[in-house]
Amino acid sequence: MDIRYRVENNVLYVMMIGELDEYSASHTRNLLDEIINQKNYDNVVFDMSSLNFMDSTGIGVLIGRYKILKQKNKDVFISNPTRSVEKIFNMSGIFEIMPKIS
Repeated sequence: MDIRYRVENNVLYVMMIGELDEYSASHTRNLLDEIINQKNYDNVVFDMSSLNFMDSTGIGVLIGRYKILKQKNKDVFISNPTRSVEKIFNMSGIFEIMPKIS
């Protein structure tokens, strides 16, 4: 799992690359927390265009970050999920709390 990020107009864009699963969850969680806590962003967008695989552990990582950001009154969005990841998001209902944007 690799994570790249950028800030544009005070919006944090986080690109997740590779696989978000039980093996990579701890590292990903810690890295996301570091990135999120660097600055007070208006909103956060998780770009899933390069995420090849995600399991239920990955959903837990995202929901945990969502809860942290909601406590800070930040909106969280998902963009460009791959077909397999979008299927998992649809089944889990995650788009109800983190809307999909293009």
